[in-house]
Amino acid sequence: MVNRQSYLTSAQREAHFKVLRAIHANPSLSQRELSRQLGISLGKANYCVQALLRQGLIKTRQYKNDSNKLAFRYIVTPRGVDEKLRLTLAFLKEKQQEYDLLRSEIQQLEQETLQK
Repeated sequence: MVNRQSYLTSAQREAHFKVLRAIHANPSLSQRELSRQLGISLGKANYCVQALLRQGLIKTRQYKNDSNKLAFRYIVTPRGVDEKLRLTLAFLKEKQQEYDLLRSEIQQLEQETLQK
């Protein structure tokens, strides 16, 4: 099976990672709560959830919530846990590279200001 994550942009991978991470931490999150928590639009939250469902990284279960309405509970599948780990490592590597570049740029700017 082809890894669909490899076709995503860095921003899309990051959004999927954050959604997967939030769902893993709180399976009862609604998409509206998810969008608020992550600072993304409701449409983007829905898009990410649907993509994760299609890929088999999460699945849903219906239940009745307190206000007697049907709600969903998200369950991260074993494949989803593996993908979350892979995305976590890739995210850490990417952020470390960004940090290293920024640190280098800061050092260069400090040297330039000391020379003047």
